Amino acid sequence: MDDIRNEINQCLEVLSNGGLILYPTDTIWGIGCDATNEAAVAKVYALKKRVNTKSMICLVGNDFMLEQHITKVPDLAYDIIDMSTKPTTIIYEGPKGVAKNLVAQDNTLGVRVATDTFCQNLIKRFKKPIVSTSANISGEATPSCFEEITDEILKGVDYIVNLERNKIKTNPSSIILLGNDGTVKVIRE
Repeated sequence: MDDIRNEINQCLEVLSNGGLILYPTDTIWGIGCDATNEAAVAKVYALKKRVNTKSMICLVGNDFMLEQHITKVPDLAYDIIDMSTKPTTIIYEGPKGVAKNLVAQDNTLGVRVATDTFCQNLIKRFKKPIVSTSANISGEATPSCFEEITDEILKGVDYIVNLERNKIKTNPSSIILLGNDGTVKVIRE
């Protein structure tokens, strides 16, 4: 537990200063930053060499935080969150209170309620959503474990979390689009 607490404190310092962290999420290793800080989000796009029209997702700690950053959470979202057997990212319309460059051109944002202890505790302490995007240069393969993360990414972040480095994490989350008009579309199973 002390290890986790220490890692969270290190991350909080970096996130508060607009820096980037490399961290184990409930799915794969991710690059993270303060989802409300436009400059920090821009650094992630730069590191990934990704055009900022390709949106990234963010993690929240609970339903309450989700409701603070989405104008209207469709009722169905709660059922999906509660019944999902694996981490599920939902794309919502009308995000609010996050960095403008995180929001897709169609005014949507992918958000996942984190399910693992480390991410939940980190977000709860940070009190803001955190960006989560795969730890790779855009267009390259998503690393399935810490050892597959390239030097360019390792050197491009401000802090690397020292937890779960031996775990194989190959499954990205499911992605479901929920429109306010009742549209439901599975983007990635």
